[in-house]
Amino acid sequence: MITYLILGITVVVSFICFGNQTLAMKLALSPYQVIHRKEWYRVFTHGFVHADMTHLLVNMFTFWSFGTYMEQYYQYVGLGKWGFLLLYFGGMIFSSSFDLAKQKDNPYYLSIGASGAVSAVLFSSIFFDPWGKIYFFALLPIPGILFGVVYLLYCQYMAKQASDHINHNAHFLGALFGFLLPALLNPSLVKLFVGALMGR
Repeated sequence: MITYLILGITVVVSFICFGNQTLAMKLALSPYQVIHRKEWYRVFTHGFVHADMTHLLVNMFTFWSFGTYMEQYYQYVGLGKWGFLLLYFGGMIFSSSFDLAKQKDNPYYLSIGASGAVSAVLFSSIFFDPWGKIYFFALLPIPGILFGVVYLLYCQYMAKQASDHINHNAHFLGALFGFLLPALLNPSLVKLFVGALMGR
């Protein structure tokens, strides 16, 4: 399965980078390097690098939890494996767009992690099953659609605070991409979402 392949590569690359900071910096998203030195590969490779074990475990557990389901569901609704690949890597690229625009002249800015891509997968699952339970902070089960609203508001709030080292803008943009992608690929799926939202 594609999910396990991506997960496996991410774990291996992250573990290698834990002990090789030079490689980690070479793979990290540096908007300055991307724009001024045309190192476009960084838009992809940063998603395979993580800051530490906790960062890696949280992202990969979430990806595994929703990725295996979404990979199968994308095929079920006719979006196929390519649609799922577009979901993950498109979410990774789209979630980087804000940083590429805002930080393009800042040679010191770096971003790593698969959070944007993982958010895309998570929010795509909310599109297809808005009332499905998602565990808030891994403890409190709440409907996906409610989780989604709270999550987006939280991301916006924290992005404005800029009080931690988490890329909340990437989380927000990845989530938005994942939620909208099914409808963009197949507009008839909007009826599926509305029906599920209305409990039909």
